[in-house]
Amino acid sequence: MTTTITTSPSCVRAALAVPPNVRLSDLDPSATPCFPGTGPQDAAQLTTQLSKELGTWQEKLYAGSKAKPTPPQRMLVVLQGMDTAGKSGVVRHVFGLVDPQGVKIHAFKQPTEEELAHDFLWRIEKQVPPAGYIGIFDRSQYEDVLVVRVDELVPPSQWEPRFEQINQFEASLVDSGVTIIKFFLHISPDEQKARLLGRLNNPNKYWKYSPGDIPVRSKWAEYMAAYEDVLNRCNQDIAPWYAIPSNNKWYRNWAIANILLDHLRQMNPAYPGPSFDVDEQITAVENSL
Repeated sequence: MTTTITTSPSCVRAALAVPPNVRLSDLDPSATPCFPGTGPQDAAQLTTQLSKELGTWQEKLYAGSKAKPTPPQRMLVVLQGMDTAGKSGVVRHVFGLVDPQGVKIHAFKQPTEEELAHDFLWRIEKQVPPAGYIGIFDRSQYEDVLVVRVDELVPPSQWEPRFEQINQFEASLVDSGVTIIKFFLHISPDEQKARLLGRLNNPNKYWKYSPGDIPVRSKWAEYMAAYEDVLNRCNQDIAPWYAIPSNNKWYRNWAIANILLDHLRQMNPAYPGPSFDVDEQITAVENSL
């Protein structure tokens, strides 16, 4: 039976937008605001139902770039969260709903020697999506105010100014036609433990497990404090953060798909007009061969 219940993407967007002075301890990672169904089966159907409109908007975004508008429209999606929060799952289940030809994904790993020789935004700027594309950052510029802070890789005097540098960088991207959406995938430490054990109890998932996850997990409180600073200090209206309750994978995917759809509707990309005489070309095709 097909689920026909619906909800408004703008409801999800408003419910999950990070408010000023947020405290992560006040956000329930198992919450399901605005969800109109009863669980995973409804979520799968409702998420799939979004695919047609998502695909149409993405095609318009991609096609519209051929007209070379100024500034060129494009979208940048930032995914941040603790290990096992589901960044790769979002890429698979949400962005798998649209044409992969119009999507560019970049996962930021530990910086290389070449990257460390430059300003921390150098490697980020190189991966900004081109006109017409949806770009996805699996981790991002925010690692340079998260990991470096918690692991004390650089002194506070070096990472503190980066908050404002990031704000200025994102503002410049918006001015150049980039729509920025940032998702913090919020999970509980108990849920992370269950997911890590799930990997260790399944030989097919050993490859997803890293012993390095345990030292990171021991710094949970420090990471939550760092994330609170990120969400409060880099949450401009032009580049908003959304805190996605992610203990339930099915809700996480459904919520992100709705927020993505609402932003695409707001962007309102359009198919370009023809660069040729349509009637003339119809006649040419009819008379060909």
